[in-house]
Amino acid sequence: MEIVLRNNLILITTCFDTLNSFWMKEFLNHHARGMLFLPKAVLVFRNETLRDIREEFLTQLSQHHAKTHDFDHEFFLRSMLKFGTQPIKIELNKLEEPEILKVNLYAYDKGTVLISLNHPNSWVINYLRSQLEVYVERGTDVSLVIDVSDYKAKTRLERALNKRHILHYQIQYIYDNHFMSKLYSDFANFSFGDLCRDEEEENTKFYTVLECPIGASQDALKKSYKKLVKVYHPDKIIHESPNMVTHYTQKFQLLREAYEALRIVS
Repeated sequence: MEIVLRNNLILITTCFDTLNSFWMKEFLNHHARGMLFLPKAVLVFRNETLRDIREEFLTQLSQHHAKTHDFDHEFFLRSMLKFGTQPIKIELNKLEEPEILKVNLYAYDKGTVLISLNHPNSWVINYLRSQLEVYVERGTDVSLVIDVSDYKAKTRLERALNKRHILHYQIQYIYDNHFMSKLYSDFANFSFGDLCRDEEEENTKFYTVLECPIGASQDALKKSYKKLVKVYHPDKIIHESPNMVTHYTQKFQLLREAYEALRIVS
């Protein structure tokens, strides 16, 4: 383990076994809502209501580090506590190979999705909860039931599932041939002309497609459009199932249509 105290964060580089130690997992579970998951790291932001838990974690971290490197624990702890307002980044050793984790997706209908794991994994479940919290109807340590009855919820689900690397894990999403057709049954006969019935309703839907508030500026629309077309470009998933490729192609086309319409209107 290595700990570096920087001006803007506390950087901890460690192995996956230490990340799974009880005291480390307990700290991260408390901060599940305030974490940013990265491919081989997690960034924990300060939460004033969890100050005592943070200080207890830093104490245990200092003791563990001092025992490993044979130096004065109290002195190092005082140094770390001076960085009490800074984020904590916990980074895995780069040499560790990722573990493949299969996550099952099942659509009960167009408004409800079940996400399930074959075995409990708090890291992946916490990531999914942090991304989909407002849409979670119920859940266990191996599953989440997500309400995706509106288009914004479906967009949020897509963005959450687009991330395939969480800490030590490389995620493989498993779903049957009916998943996409059930989830997007409303769009089975979709055409851009369907949005032309009412101009105001049309513009509202286009803002939703671009994930921007109604009346957003040209700069905001352009920035969001550029970000989303990178995510949903069909070339990125050319090796996925035909249903997924078709969906990404339709989403990519809809993004272009929405941006062109709002760019003219605005």
